[in-house]
Amino acid sequence: MDNKEREFAQIVLENKRRIYTVCYMFSKDTEEVNDLFQEILINLWKGIQSYKGDKFISTWVWRVSLNTCINHSKKHKRSIEKVPLDVDINLFEDMDDGSMQVRQLYERINRLGYIDRSIILMWLENLSYDEIGSILGITANNVSVKLVRIREKLKSM
Repeated sequence: MDNKEREFAQIVLENKRRIYTVCYMFSKDTEEVNDLFQEILINLWKGIQSYKGDKFISTWVWRVSLNTCINHSKKHKRSIEKVPLDVDINLFEDMDDGSMQVRQLYERINRLGYIDRSIILMWLENLSYDEIGSILGITANNVSVKLVRIREKLKSM
């Protein structure tokens, strides 16, 4: 392996969980999540030379991951209409109150727009307002205002 490949492997190793988190927020289908993950890795590989190093590598990985998933979702919504499969039983569902509340929260989050969904995802991952703003290209104050509005939307759903 040359130096570039080792550097890329290290970036993937350090950010794998972060990338999968973004993928799972944009899709619940395991195959699609894996496709998104691969597409993100391709975009990271293509863009590694253009990374200027002026931000943390994790900020750049967040940005590439979110942009890839958002673009994929937009293309996918236009091209394919999904027909839901109705199954009466799911043996893997937890029925306790905590699991149901988490599931309801994620169902509500998935109804948000792409940017709002991205913001709340990063907030749930404990990123600071400055980090979120840096990833999205907005100010920390703007992030704060958007989070207040997003929380209100989630409460009203």
